[in-house]
Amino acid sequence: MAFTRKNDEAVSPVIGVILMVAITVILAAVIAAFVFGMSGNISKTKIVAATVQQPDANNIIVTYNGGQDAQSFNYATVVVTTAAGNAAKYTAIAGNYGNGTALNAQTNAAAPGILGGVVGNTITAVPNTAGDTFSGKDHVVVSGVFTDGSKQVILDTYV
Repeated sequence: MAFTRKNDEAVSPVIGVILMVAITVILAAVIAAFVFGMSGNISKTKIVAATVQQPDANNIIVTYNGGQDAQSFNYATVVVTTAAGNAAKYTAIAGNYGNGTALNAQTNAAAPGILGGVVGNTITAVPNTAGDTFSGKDHVVVSGVFTDGSKQVILDTYV
């Protein structure tokens, strides 16, 4: 009787080498993506804050509070839309843009209000339509404009 012995020892090392080569290729591709700037279009989020309050049915007050990136903050645009879908007009603007240019009251409801870049500046939104009031489900969006030209939403809320 002849006994033959099957030799399976070479299968495991071959599979191991293939897996190590695959892992090396994947790691090289990921490192190359970072080195050659394929992920370089990610922008840095600016950190500034604005708050909103509604003292009564006729006024919504937005205040610029500053933040870590306040030195690069120029001004913000404020859009208030009533629950009925109407735009608001803006009055009682305090301060300046942050570069010394004075702010003027915005009475055109088609254009957003401008909130200056000095900490503590406020803008008050009032309903555009005579007899209209803010109902408590009014949408407020404050978008910051920075000195490097970038823009970002710094407040998006309902009051």
